[in-house]
Amino acid sequence: MVFAAAAFGYAQPPSAVGTFVLHKFAKAIGKETCSINQNAEFRTLTSHFLFNDRGTDVPLETTFVSKTKDMTPVLFKASGKSARFFHMDDVLMAYADRWIIVRNGKQETINPKRPWFIMDGYSPACMQQQMMRWWLTHGRPVEFTAYPAKTKIQIRPSETLQVSGKTTHGYNVGGLIWGEESLWIDDDGDLTALVSTDAEFDHFEAVREKYEASLNVFIAAAVRSNLSALAQLTKAAGAPAPMRLAILGATLEDSTGSPPIEDSAILINHGVIAAVGPRSKITIPKDATVLDATGKYAVPGLWDMHAHYEQVEWGPIYLAAGVTSVRDVGNEFEFIKTLHEELDRPEHPAIGPHIEFAGIIDGTGPKSLGAITADTPEQALAWVEKYKAIGARQIKIYGSVKPEVLKAIAVTAHERTMTVTGHVPDGMSAIDCVTEGMDQINHIEFLNRYFVRYPAGTDGKPDRTKPWESDFDGEQSKHLIQAFKQHHTVLDPTLVLYEFVAHSAPLNSIEPGVDHLPPQLKEGLNTPPSQDPRITKAADLFLHVIRRLHAAGISIVAGTDQSIPGYSIHRELELYVEAGFTPFEALRSATIEAARAVGTENESGSLEPGKRGDVLLLDADPMQNIRNLRRIWRTVAAGAVYQPAPLWQSVGFAP
Repeated sequence: MVFAAAAFGYAQPPSAVGTFVLHKFAKAIGKETCSINQNAEFRTLTSHFLFNDRGTDVPLETTFVSKTKDMTPVLFKASGKSARFFHMDDVLMAYADRWIIVRNGKQETINPKRPWFIMDGYSPACMQQQMMRWWLTHGRPVEFTAYPAKTKIQIRPSETLQVSGKTTHGYNVGGLIWGEESLWIDDDGDLTALVSTDAEFDHFEAVREKYEASLNVFIAAAVRSNLSALAQLTKAAGAPAPMRLAILGATLEDSTGSPPIEDSAILINHGVIAAVGPRSKITIPKDATVLDATGKYAVPGLWDMHAHYEQVEWGPIYLAAGVTSVRDVGNEFEFIKTLHEELDRPEHPAIGPHIEFAGIIDGTGPKSLGAITADTPEQALAWVEKYKAIGARQIKIYGSVKPEVLKAIAVTAHERTMTVTGHVPDGMSAIDCVTEGMDQINHIEFLNRYFVRYPAGTDGKPDRTKPWESDFDGEQSKHLIQAFKQHHTVLDPTLVLYEFVAHSAPLNSIEPGVDHLPPQLKEGLNTPPSQDPRITKAADLFLHVIRRLHAAGISIVAGTDQSIPGYSIHRELELYVEAGFTPFEALRSATIEAARAVGTENESGSLEPGKRGDVLLLDADPMQNIRNLRRIWRTVAAGAVYQPAPLWQSVGFAP
């Protein structure tokens, strides 16, 4: 590898000024400008970082002072935001081997352990450039500590690219965010591009202006590189699927409604279920690999119907939690295309659940999300065709889509045997959406207007400035239920997302999985209890709305919108039981009902011959207590058997 300038202390001086285009979901949403002032003793880097995410400004001002000779940090100051809801106020002052750190108002004095550098999360991009220059000129340490967060960083070479006629060298950086990010450095030591996630765990990219046209090249390369790295990390978790697998002895609940089978046999050939039934009635081939599941409980592998598979590290997490299929409902075009292609290759060693996806389309507006927008029926038609061509089964509507465009999307999608899911756009109601052709709706928040009433004002009309009261049997709710029944609407409520925002008790008392998170996730996700009674009142309303809809026979499927990675699918089902589902009904919402909503009920969702060999083996009976779904002994995905603990550990979770 040619890297003489960086390896020998820069024969040429580095660029004094740089500008990066900032992206979220591959859409340019802002810029970062960097400047450097330098003398014989000190070098000062200043960064002005600003993007606008769905109508909210995210500004960050950063100053970094280091010694000119060897880049030893002297001062670091960052003030502003790292994402819409994440404030950042860091100061680090270095005095020889004693440092003072002020982080979000808390001060501490530490003696840093060498080797070390200063880097607090994914932003700003110019600090990532400084980190890489420091690493390259200090012997490429195998591991170093990044302060002030005190995370352990590992860097390894990855895919080299040719972009705009220049060579740029790829690296995967682990530990700075949860999982790995990818970046590229040119022969002058300048950062070319960064493919990462922001503090909300959404896709984020920073690309030097002159390489902006190559954004999709960087995104696709990052997927390939990260999947390759993940394959090495997950080797201890499982083995390739045997030609024939026989799972023997478990009590089987197949999700069809048939009575449970004690001492069952499940025979899987080439990843597909060949036979299911009592062990005494199934002939087990002599060459089958036998998995003795005596005393265990077998149910179909779970679906997460509201996934955002934004990092390859989600693969092991899903399998560790018993999720063998996901519906991704909104991702970058190039990312999900590449991920779908790579995981579908039989020879690919990386692991993860089966993926179906809904291609997201938004409209132009101050709150629009992502690079894919349609403001006319013609534009909508073009995007539906592109998504169909890369394997999408659904289209997802986002909040700035116009009514006439929504209708055009629905008509085009239905003509191509696709269905339509998503948000209720601004200015429309849930009834408007299903009337115009939406088949499914994400998030229960879009239905709350039908289940509340406001006191009358002086003009006799509802006064929405006053507190609302619940109304579960009013004319509004009856109208909604009638419309949903008429159009066979499916709801993906993501109750767990709202509980995560509104919890009034310590989060680990509701979701114990939060105590297993790696530090980069725990800091952002282990939020304090809410002190706002209005928020908890709304969360309570959602639970009762689900009770009402379920009693009325509306189809409900289980999804998480990420929340607490892996664990939240179990909490979603527990909330359904609190809302009046039986454990069996809750299980079906994450198995056969989920598969039916995506159109794959002939491939997945129950333990029947001809379906994918996805089996969840448990230590206790979930039909007696839905919380027993957490007690996973083994996950079987397309006939491959995985142990949960190594999967969790491969991506930094405590098992």
